Amino acid sequence: MSDIVRVGMIGMSEGNGHPFSFSIIINGYSDDGLAKSGWDGIYNYVKVRDRSEFGIQNLKVTHAWTQDDEQTKKLCDAAMIPCPVDNYKQMLSNIDALIIARDDHAVHHEIAGPFLEKNVPVFIDKPLSLSTEELKYFKPFLENGTLMSCSGLRYAKELDTVRDTITGYGEKLFVRGTVLFSWEKYGVHMLEGIQSVLKSRPISVSSLPADHTSVMIKMSDDTKIQIDALGNVPKIFRIDVIGDKKITSHEISDNFTMFRRMLWHFDEMIRTGTPPIPPHQTLDIMKVLIAGNIARAEKREVLLEELDI
Repeated sequence: MSDIVRVGMIGMSEGNGHPFSFSIIINGYSDDGLAKSGWDGIYNYVKVRDRSEFGIQNLKVTHAWTQDDEQTKKLCDAAMIPCPVDNYKQMLSNIDALIIARDDHAVHHEIAGPFLEKNVPVFIDKPLSLSTEELKYFKPFLENGTLMSCSGLRYAKELDTVRDTITGYGEKLFVRGTVLFSWEKYGVHMLEGIQSVLKSRPISVSSLPADHTSVMIKMSDDTKIQIDALGNVPKIFRIDVIGDKKITSHEISDNFTMFRRMLWHFDEMIRTGTPPIPPHQTLDIMKVLIAGNIARAEKREVLLEELDI
């Protein structure tokens, strides 16, 4: 592998600007190109960052593909990506690592497979997959340090203190995550953030009565987690940690820092071949998403051991 680690970037999915965010954090950005991209929220949060905060080791996004040529051009202009391609498979022989920055999980297996099988390290945006068969396929790549998949909330700086002091909250923990939009695409943010704090593993999922998606997750140490995905409401990413000795609330808003940390860990995986996240945690979170869907449909408690992965 050359000094420069050539990264391919694949997107888009509706409403998800991650191809822009991730590419810009790695490459830096063109002010004019990003201003004209249509992603005003991304432009507003990156333009206030210091120049020293851009760049991840030797990573360089060199190739990009989206489903729309115009969006590909905007991405390349914004993040100074030199090589747009007409078909993502054209990247196979020209990159050292791949980022699939799409959260439409149904396409992840199809796109990632050819790269993983060529031993190209791949990052896949959350959620990895809600198919047990696809998760079985992905499992060995998670275990051998070729595949990383998560939400940036796993690395949210707003949760740093909680990670360092979780034992100080006492016993009988109750953790609540409240988020906008859907269970599958946004509930996973809450699960990633909360799982980065806790040491226990999920054992079951139940659906709670509500006008929105509300689920209760029982953990192996009897901690309870409630996730509420509120649908189309104003932006909210909130985690409350409640113990018998301490209670704290955390509004998660610093996307830049969480994404930069996440990409740093991806680079570490590329260089060392060591999984940056315990593989069972990624699979547990996918199982919780699947179990949540079953619990809502069948109105019962679903044990994760029912899912064969």
